[in-house]
Amino acid sequence: MEFYEVLNNRRTVREWSEETVGEDVLERILNAALRAPSNNHLRQWEFIVLRTAEEKECALQYVKEQAAVQAANLHLPEHTPEQKMYAYALPRQYSMLRDAPYVIIPLFRTNQALFKATAVNGLNAFASIWCVIENLFLAAAAEGLACSLRIPVGPEGSDVCRTLGVPEDYLMACYIGIGHPAEGAENPEQYTFTAKEKIHEGRW
Repeated sequence: MEFYEVLNNRRTVREWSEETVGEDVLERILNAALRAPSNNHLRQWEFIVLRTAEEKECALQYVKEQAAVQAANLHLPEHTPEQKMYAYALPRQYSMLRDAPYVIIPLFRTNQALFKATAVNGLNAFASIWCVIENLFLAAAAEGLACSLRIPVGPEGSDVCRTLGVPEDYLMACYIGIGHPAEGAENPEQYTFTAKEKIHEGRW
C-alpha cells in the first residue's frame, strides 16, 4: 500500500469481525513500531500482548470499572461530530478492547519525574512512546487492519501494571485493540482541514 494511501486508510474502530490476525502480521506491526525514533537510542519500550479472554479480563477489569462510570455520566446532545463520536465511543471503552483479537499495551521506561518534568529531556521518553504508537497504527493500516485506543484514567494504568507484573520503572501509555473492522462498523464523521488552513507564515 502506498504511504499516503496508508495515512488515509488509518482508522479507529470499536467493533470487530471474527477474522483472525496471524502472529506473523502482529510481529511485522510491532517490528514497525520499534522503528520509531528513540530518545536515547536504547528503545526502552516493551509490549504486553493480550490474546485470550482470560488475559484480557485480568488486564481490562479496571477499564470495565472506569468505563461504566464514564458511560453513566455521559449526557451529550448528538449534534456535532465531536458529540456524536463521544456518544458512540464512551459506552464502548471496554467492549472495543475485550472483543479485539489482540490488545497491545505499550510500555516505556521512565521515572516518576515524568509527572513533574523541569527539563526538556524529562519528557523525551513520553514523546518517543507516542512515535512508537503512531508507527503501530500506520503499520496496522498497511496490513488492512484497524485499531482502537484508550488512555488509562486515574490509577487505572498503575493498577494494570501492578497486576501484570510490570517493573516499577515502566509505565503504560495506553491500550490498543487491533484487528479487522466489523462489516458496517461505525466510522464517525471527522472534522477535516487542509494544511493551508493551519499554516501561519512567520507568526500567528
